[in-house]
Amino acid sequence: MTTFVYKPKGVCSQEMRFEMDGNIIRDVTIIGGCAGNLLGISRIIKDKTIDEVREAFRGVECGLKKTSCPDQISMALDAYEKEYLK
Repeated sequence: MTTFVYKPKGVCSQEMRFEMDGNIIRDVTIIGGCAGNLLGISRIIKDKTIDEVREAFRGVECGLKKTSCPDQISMALDAYEKEYLK
């Protein structure tokens, strides 16, 4: 199991902590942002693969922002994959 910490950019959340088992997301904690929405997102992505989550979340925008917490999760998973799986 690997703990991966990501600092999102351009969104309200301040930190994303992933518990990863290879390419499987075992748990995620998101600090800051819209608590209820982010708790729901955390529960939805638990035990999913990087590819499943990235496909669903990539490119999601929040209001007038060109990114969102889901989009930042996809970017965090890119960074994790680059650092730990390739």
